[in-house]
Amino acid sequence: MYENERSDLVDKLRKRGITDEAVLGAVSSVERDKFIPEALKIHAYKDIALPIGYGQTISQPYTVAYMTQALQLRTGETVLEIGTGSGYQAALLEMMGMKVYSIERQFEIYIKTQKLFDNLGIRVHTKYGDGTIGWEEYAPYNGIIVTAG
Repeated sequence: MYENERSDLVDKLRKRGITDEAVLGAVSSVERDKFIPEALKIHAYKDIALPIGYGQTISQPYTVAYMTQALQLRTGETVLEIGTGSGYQAALLEMMGMKVYSIERQFEIYIKTQKLFDNLGIRVHTKYGDGTIGWEEYAPYNGIIVTAG
């Protein structure tokens, strides 16, 4: 379901300047609709941010793709994500072959996203806590992405 919408989204991202084929491949593969509330799934592949509850949003796909491309990471490298949120950004990075460490400060979202990762078989290291202090245990990282606002 939604394959055509994902393909259209990838085409739009390409037209907006996303050139990294690994990023575009991940956007094409990761089902964004799995990361948003049921009532909003019809909007999953529009290039817009959507609310996920608790005053947070899943970022606009262009923003996610742009930030991911800017990291210039290669398969197997490690990345620290500040703000797990819905988990979509982390899922893209994991799909691209990164070792992802992600910190979420909102406990309810942390629990919900951890369960989603488990259900989808996404292997991201997550931590509940304050991302502003980082996650020294696994440092250094090849890249750090701040998805919290």
